[in-house]
Amino acid sequence: MGRQPSAKPTSFDIAYLAGVSQPTVSRALRGSKSVSAATRANIERIARELNYTVDKNASSLRSQRTHTLALLFFEDPTPDESMINPFFLSMLGSITRQCALKGYDLLISFQQMHNDWHVAYQDSHRSDGIILLGYGDYQLYRTKLEHLVEMDTKFVRWGSVSDDSIGLTVGSDNIGAGELAGAHLVEIGRRHIAFLGDASDHAPEFQDRYTGLCRAMRAAGIAPDPGLQQGAVSSEASGYAAARSLLASGRRFDAIFAASDLIAIGAMRALAEANLRCPQDVALIGFDDIPAASQTSPTLTTVMQDMKGAGALLVDALLARIEDQPVEQRMLPARLVRRQSTAV
Repeated sequence: MGRQPSAKPTSFDIAYLAGVSQPTVSRALRGSKSVSAATRANIERIARELNYTVDKNASSLRSQRTHTLALLFFEDPTPDESMINPFFLSMLGSITRQCALKGYDLLISFQQMHNDWHVAYQDSHRSDGIILLGYGDYQLYRTKLEHLVEMDTKFVRWGSVSDDSIGLTVGSDNIGAGELAGAHLVEIGRRHIAFLGDASDHAPEFQDRYTGLCRAMRAAGIAPDPGLQQGAVSSEASGYAAARSLLASGRRFDAIFAASDLIAIGAMRALAEANLRCPQDVALIGFDDIPAASQTSPTLTTVMQDMKGAGALLVDALLARIEDQPVEQRMLPARLVRRQSTAV
């Protein structure tokens, strides 16, 4: 079915009728030269037919520059009560450096997903644009992203990159990373590979990692067992609980690919309590290469994302968006870091 017109016409309605993206509509109605004259004329015609009007006061406020970018972290369950995923802390340094190189200040804020942070930042005008790290349940998150797009807020987010991504996204090649992990486990002789992580549209990055694992297994002639997938969020407690559920299921498994290092560390503890040796009985791979991954016993094989490149790309993409320059989604490759948990 096509998009149903809103009671009050929006820029999304214009975008649908014009066959362009919503940001293109916003740029066209601001007279941006980045939109061709023919496209701009067509958008203006549709806007007139819908009696769509631009809020001039809001547009004027948005045109003011602060030379400040806002970085919004979202709370995650962590054992040290910091509520910030250590993976994102590793990205902070590169974001800060890139802002300094570009002559921008960085405003860092800590948000809870259930708060109306998207409204608060749109109305505060404290920054020229927003970098979003972390999100929890993506289906809840996407409604807030849609509001930011509707208000033409300049933002970029770290997350799953796909054709239906909302707003500008920078992320890792999670499917390719999952294939790397799966191929390594197959290479060391594992055939019954479990996956710990929420492999659903509520966690698209985890879902892509599971998709990559299944592709690698099928390429090796191994049929993935859906019963070896256990849901988990990115925390040690959740990884521990997921591994316990896997053990209680009675299903045979000789390897685990965890959707994050925190999940893997929790799973490692559950395996030790069950007197299963890692890697002799169960090989284990995590994801993120947080500092703790090299300090576990055994040390954790994991997938490393390009944190330095990611931070710089997030800042550069946001600045291009602020300047109404064309900018595309970016997907970064990941690499496997081999350690003791798969060394057999």
